[in-house]
Amino acid sequence: MEFVIGAIVIYFLYKIISAKPTPNSTNRSATNRTAKLDTHSSYPTSTRSTTVSHSDNDDFATFTIHTSFGRESEKSSNKQKGRWLDENEQLTVKGRTIEKGLFYFGGVMNSLSEFGIEPSLVDEKRPALVSSTNVGSHLYTDDTLGYWPSYASISKGCRGAYLDFLASYRSDPTTPIGYVFIYFYGFERRIIENRANNLISDQEFLTIFEEVLRLNKVFSTNRSFRGYSANFLELMALIRPHLLEHRAKEIPETSNGLSFKVKLATTIASGQPVDADLALDWLKNTFEYSLKTPARRCEDEFRKLFNIRFTKKFGNGMLVKPNKTKLSLSYHPANNGIHSIEINKHDLPDPSLLKAPINKLIPIAEQCTEELNSYSRYLGKADTSKNDIAALMLLSKELANESNSPIIESFKLWAVQLIQNNKGLTTVQEFWSHTGTPLPKAINKKEIELLTNLAAKADIGIAPDQRFHLTKFKADGNIVLFSPGHGEFFEPSPAYHQVMLALRLGAMVATIDDIVDHDEEQTLRKLIEHDDKLSPAEKNSLSAYLTWRLNSPANTVGLSTRIELLNATQIEFLKKFIISIALADGKVDASEIKQIEKLYTSLGLDKSLVASDIHNVTTTWKSKSSARSGVDQSKEIFQLDEDILAMHESDTSDAKLMLANIFALDDEPDTEQISQLATQEGSLDMTHKALFDQLITKAVWSRNDVHELCSKLKLMIDGAIETINDWAYEKVDAPVLDDDGDIYIDLEIVEELKG
Repeated sequence: MEFVIGAIVIYFLYKIISAKPTPNSTNRSATNRTAKLDTHSSYPTSTRSTTVSHSDNDDFATFTIHTSFGRESEKSSNKQKGRWLDENEQLTVKGRTIEKGLFYFGGVMNSLSEFGIEPSLVDEKRPALVSSTNVGSHLYTDDTLGYWPSYASISKGCRGAYLDFLASYRSDPTTPIGYVFIYFYGFERRIIENRANNLISDQEFLTIFEEVLRLNKVFSTNRSFRGYSANFLELMALIRPHLLEHRAKEIPETSNGLSFKVKLATTIASGQPVDADLALDWLKNTFEYSLKTPARRCEDEFRKLFNIRFTKKFGNGMLVKPNKTKLSLSYHPANNGIHSIEINKHDLPDPSLLKAPINKLIPIAEQCTEELNSYSRYLGKADTSKNDIAALMLLSKELANESNSPIIESFKLWAVQLIQNNKGLTTVQEFWSHTGTPLPKAINKKEIELLTNLAAKADIGIAPDQRFHLTKFKADGNIVLFSPGHGEFFEPSPAYHQVMLALRLGAMVATIDDIVDHDEEQTLRKLIEHDDKLSPAEKNSLSAYLTWRLNSPANTVGLSTRIELLNATQIEFLKKFIISIALADGKVDASEIKQIEKLYTSLGLDKSLVASDIHNVTTTWKSKSSARSGVDQSKEIFQLDEDILAMHESDTSDAKLMLANIFALDDEPDTEQISQLATQEGSLDMTHKALFDQLITKAVWSRNDVHELCSKLKLMIDGAIETINDWAYEKVDAPVLDDDGDIYIDLEIVEELKG
């Protein structure tokens, strides 16, 4: 008899698991059961192992089921009818004081399927081991605690352990999940059995909701229980929507969830547009698309970014026409003593089956995924946090602003005050202190990007900005902040570059005596103010650039070589430009003449001509000044020669081309520039490629070993690391080497580079 019953049960399970759902079916029992089987694999196998086979002519495969379901339990002498214990009921079972109910207790209670005993029924007459102080993972288990466990069919040792669980706070996350499922089965029965009557008060309903929600959080690491409990919470919300409508956001997300389907169907049936939140839920609940790692790892950021991009494309929402297929919902209990529950919603369509709307949403999800790739990759590394400045700088401006980061807010407040009180001038060291990290020895590409991005997040511009000013700041130098910044779409015009070159030469002249006179500075600022071809944003940027140039040491390396290529007319103009700016303060004393002579020499000009050049410029000025009637020349300070201003009013001026040729290259090549030359056309040169190929053979190198490798290849270790990392940045927007005493190789990035 036992064998016959067992065979019937196994065949019944076999038919359920093997059933093939129709395309429109929402039946997920097979998927959920499989998840549970996988999750429970850490427990001993059950007492039943049955193989079911069919001929090659049928549609079924041969498989083996291991389960405790169908194991015939010992007969109980308890004739007391099973009943539900309220939350506040207390009792003593087998020497254990259980201070909270919320489970079925008694000796007689068939399952709702009318096949066997209710799995969650606690029968005090059944044998159970004495009370133990063990909790959590130390609770006793054996092979009777298999899949779909039942209090009646588990061993007396497991019953004792389950009673210990009930007598505890039921909150230890290491508790064997089989005991948690037995407890959970009781909630399913209590709600499903009484879903159509008034035997459960709203207060009890809420108590059960709260308890299952608590269990979901405590045992969330178990994928199977997390899914079953979340689905049950959704069922409860559908049964009494008036009671739980305001709690919907607390219910954990589920795959192909019941609540989602109802909400989507109701929205579309009423002619309302699908908003961004519902659209993202649609993507999460469809079988047509799977969210990628950045969307899962950076869930909050992905949702916010998706909302922004969706709203930009669809405005208030996406209109979807209702389809003809009616909505059919099913709930598949974890309790194997309860049949599936059909939820009648045939008055609604089932738009979750539509593919066209999903095909419109997938490109938005892909765009958001791409935007979060670098941020996600950073957070995937060890010892990183969303609060890191490096992480924050990888976010788009919209997300960084929404994050309300104290770093950005503190920086912006400081920057605004600096701009108001000191023309935005500060040191790189002071600027860097707002990142909360130590100042690096050298400022290279990733450091420049960090500070540039930090400023941009606060709508602050920096000078010099290597993208536009064609030079960079140094760790021991100055930097100038200005507002508003360059913005996302700043594109400098030809006039911008021409004025910038003139400003550089003018700043050299103005700083030759280490004191910048007010009139000299104003003379240079007129070059910016008087050029109508410059936009307000360009003038703002150049003004900050000039402030930086006037407060930074000049670099004349390589200029003399380029000046040698100028013709006589161009050289005369260059000298005239220099003298005019030097005379802007109305005087040139002996010490300043010596500085001009030094500048002439550094530029490859004849310093003996300084005195005569000054005479020629002043004579021309006096001649023009005397021609103006009514002007008291004794009171008029020297003004910038009009020819200098005219230089920026004519597109055909040879002077513009001359300055452009002189300053075509800025400062002398540094480590950063050299490393860029080594990565021509997106590839490493042979020497650096050889070093890279050796480094990726293991994950960690001592710095001495890497130094030895570099020495053999005649490379400097710091420059080589920067070169390889710059190449990696160009390829996958992330460094591949991490210099932290030892040299760490990011093997994940290596794989991306190989791809």
